[in-house]
Amino acid sequence: MAHLDDLGEGPGFRKIRPALGVEEMGVNAIVMPAGVESGFHFHDRQEEVYFVHSGVLEIEFGDGAVQELGPGGIARVAAATHRKTRNRGPADAVYVVFGAEGGYVGRDGRNPEGEAGVRVRQIDG
Repeated sequence: MAHLDDLGEGPGFRKIRPALGVEEMGVNAIVMPAGVESGFHFHDRQEEVYFVHSGVLEIEFGDGAVQELGPGGIARVAAATHRKTRNRGPADAVYVVFGAEGGYVGRDGRNPEGEAGVRVRQIDG
């Protein structure tokens, strides 16, 4: 387990993958100050999912389209799609980017013995 504050200070990348020992995908948090944008980039193989934790993030695509995401906003971007991010908001934008390739594994979750069929249940207190 980790906390974003323990992975770095100030603006920039917070490398989540090594902090948690993640091996099957790339995952980083980015703290982008107001008035800052990245350059365009794309990937050869990995698609990305962007999740905005706080602030407002714009994603501009190579075709000129722009998508704005607020807190809780999620976007998927294909590997070859040119994209850049920008923060036009008044405060830091904090977002998490997951990148992977190779296909969906499917639903491979199972219940341990004695928990058959239990997904969620009410707890006291």
